[in-house]
Amino acid sequence: MPAKSVKAAKSATATKPAKPAAKAPAARLTCAETMQELEKLGSEATRKIYARHSAGEPAFGVQFGLLKGLLKRIGVDHALAQALWETGNFDARNVAMKIADPTATTATELDRWAAVDRGRMCGGYVAMLAAEGPYGPALVKKWLAAKDLPRRCSGWLLVGQLATHDEALTDDWFAAHLATIEKSIHAAPNAEREPMNMAVIQIGGRNAALRKAATAAAKRIGTLEVDHGDTSCETPDAAEYIEKLWTRAGTKFASPAAQERSRERQRLRC
Repeated sequence: MPAKSVKAAKSATATKPAKPAAKAPAARLTCAETMQELEKLGSEATRKIYARHSAGEPAFGVQFGLLKGLLKRIGVDHALAQALWETGNFDARNVAMKIADPTATTATELDRWAAVDRGRMCGGYVAMLAAEGPYGPALVKKWLAAKDLPRRCSGWLLVGQLATHDEALTDDWFAAHLATIEKSIHAAPNAEREPMNMAVIQIGGRNAALRKAATAAAKRIGTLEVDHGDTSCETPDAAEYIEKLWTRAGTKFASPAAQERSRERQRLRC
């Protein structure tokens, strides 16, 4: 190589910028630090709103939208989720259900969490988490047979979640639960009627055959009375809502369930 070329090559090597140092991973938040962050985000006005929706004390009153930044910092941290749940704080348990690892969550753990009355707003998170793991159908059987109301409500919410996310279950499995709902929903306790109604809707969004079966069951059930307390919540007409779901799915998706599976998990986005 000519001397001039060698000199140029050495100069290029000498001036080549060094690779930036690898960025250190963010420090893991402790339970105490997370609680401090939640307390900062909370407000008395929001806490009162949550109380009207049956959220128990203690609670900081953190708006769900304000959790996004905190959840991004935490990611998936099952140990932290367990610690936050044990605080008994409404907002901490809300975060716990969002950062828990469904592959690490045991059936015993899910059963214990489902037995706690968590209020209407985030009462479905345990069911959503259960639907992401391997214990869904077994927990439905156990929870629907439970004597306590929170677990029965979680059972119906889980039926709805499985209708959306578990593609292996048969139509007959869901048809049997539709029949049970149709027979017993009007006589069920007030708090149980709402998740039963949602199960009908989500079953109706699973596929074309169950759309027909769930719509027919909803029409036979007729008007459903649910007392939502001092809130603006209303009970959706199941037959009408099923049709809305299919309209939204349009031709792009095979069903509303397929559309939902294409999105970020509901427990993470709501």
